[in-house]
Formats: sequence, C-alpha cells, structure tokens
Amino acid sequence: MQREFRFAIVGSGNISRTYFLAVSKIKAASLVALVSRHGGQPDFVPENIEIAPSLGEIKSEFDGVILATPNGLHHEGAVAAAHLGKHVFTEKPLDITTANMERMIATCRENKVRLGVAFQHRVSPDNITLKKLIDNAAFGRIYSAEFAVRCWRDQGYYDSGEWRGTWKIDGGGPFMQQACHELDLYAWFFGLPDEVHSFTSTYGHDIEVEDHGVSIFRYANGMTGSFIASTVAYPGFDPTLTLHAEKGSVILTNGRITGWHIQGMDNPSKELQGPIHSGAASAAVADTTGHEALLKDFISAVHNDSEPMISGESAKLATEFALKIYSRLEP
Repeated sequence: MQREFRFAIVGSGNISRTYFLAVSKIKAASLVALVSRHGGQPDFVPENIEIAPSLGEIKSEFDGVILATPNGLHHEGAVAAAHLGKHVFTEKPLDITTANMERMIATCRENKVRLGVAFQHRVSPDNITLKKLIDNAAFGRIYSAEFAVRCWRDQGYYDSGEWRGTWKIDGGGPFMQQACHELDLYAWFFGLPDEVHSFTSTYGHDIEVEDHGVSIFRYANGMTGSFIASTVAYPGFDPTLTLHAEKGSVILTNGRITGWHIQGMDNPSKELQGPIHSGAASAAVADTTGHEALLKDFISAVHNDSEPMISGESAKLATEFALKIYSRLEP
C-alpha cells in the first residue's frame, strides 16, 4: 500500500485556501507545511501545520509542493523545489515568459521530479468529448472558433495585491490571468495560430495592463478564430466557445455543451458534475472538484513514474498563446 503523499503549499493567499480544501478531501494526500513570506498563520490552516519562510527551511518531511504564488513567481518555487528533489504542482499559468517556463521544465527534468499544472477545465467531461471529436475530424472542416471570456473585477481586486495588474508579475491583464484557462482549452483543441492581430486597452481600472481586448487569428489550414478577454464586463458572464464547421455548429458555455447543431449526430454531452467555477464575477473558488482530480492524477503520476495529465510542456502553450496575442498589438 502506497503511503500518503505529503504536500507543502507555497503561498498563503486566496488560492492557497482552495488548495488546502482540495488536499483535505484527498485520502491519499496531506498538507504538512505552508510557506509564507510574512510568516503568519493563515486563518484556514490548523496550528499543527508547519509555517516556514522558505522551502529550504521546512523541517517536516514532504514529497511535493503546490505553488500558489503570483504568476511570475512560479518559476522560482519550481526551481527551488526541484533542486530539493520535490515534485512540483503549480497553479495556472505555468509562468509568464518562455524563458521561465523552459527553465522550470528543464530543472524538473534534470532533477527527475514531476511537473504538473492546474488547468482543471480540461477535466470537464464535455471539454474532453469536444477534444476527441475535433481530433477525430467528426465535424468535418472547422471554419472558425470564437471564445468570449467576459469577466468583472472591481478596482479593489487589483488593489488587493501589489503585483496585480502588472506586467512584471501578473504578466498581463485578462488574456494572461482570467482567460488563461480558455486559452489553454483553445490551444488544446486547435494548437497555436499562425497569424495573430490584437487590440487592447485599459478602460475601467487604474492598472498598467489591459482590462479588455480582442484578438483575431488565422491558422495555416484556413481556420479563423477570435478571442475576447475582459475584466470590465459587468457583472461577469460565463465563458462561451462557438464553433462553426462543415457539419454544423457547437456552443459551449462554461465547459458545457449548451448548443448542438451538428447534422447527423446526437448531442454527446456527458456533463454530470456540478457547476464549474468560471471566475466571471469572482476569483474565489469554492468548488475544488477539478483541483482534486488533477492532484489525484499528479500523485498517481509520481507513483507510476509517468507524466501528469497536464504536463509543463502541454501547459506552456497557454502562455505562448497569450504572448502571441501581446506581441502583435495593433494601434
């Protein structure tokens, strides 16, 4: 019988609470330590959990880390953990630059530890179904795919952390932050586009990055696409993907097939789980089902010496997509 997998969480903010809840629901896992730069005991962490100022100063024995730090700091935690021989599971995105992501992947590989990433929308049954249908060319030629991620965040959200809304740490606005789950899905379904044109601006917040933008793109096979990402769309709307193809159209709303208009094929929707947190109106995550699934998969990958469901190489595409969008901003 395999022993309990012991995690240390790096970071003590809101997403750390989500991971604490997720780990507490997994019989094969436990939380033994939490890294907090401020050294305080978060209100959601019991007194028996060790609080340390850095990974290297944790006294408890642990097997892997969960990185719950701001986007641009993920590589620091991953590299430090890998050098200690600890497996790495990080909150999305993998990181915000190509160099940082490649360093994370290489360092984990060199130290023979696993690297997994929390793009939990990939475990939605309908998203899995759509992926299989696309891979099997079930829709015939795909003409276009349009994603809209219209969220709402007030100024207080950005003021809650000095890194929020910055290029250096957040890595961008809603394209890199709120919509990276959907960029991951788009890249998972279709790969990265060959031609990209983007228009962004900052409308409703005092931040240095965009709070609304639209990107249009074309693939080598002629497929076109568009992507809207926003944090000024009050009061926040569930993300929607609309796909138009040779055999008809499909609409996904927050990971569920809500429109099925494919000729000669019954709706294959298998969505049975509860509501997925869309992040449309709030960053707080109450439902940890997706996180639990990925953490269980990660633990299994470590025990079986295999790749996690969402590896560093796979997750890298979402950030590369965002960087493509940012690199071709139009006046």
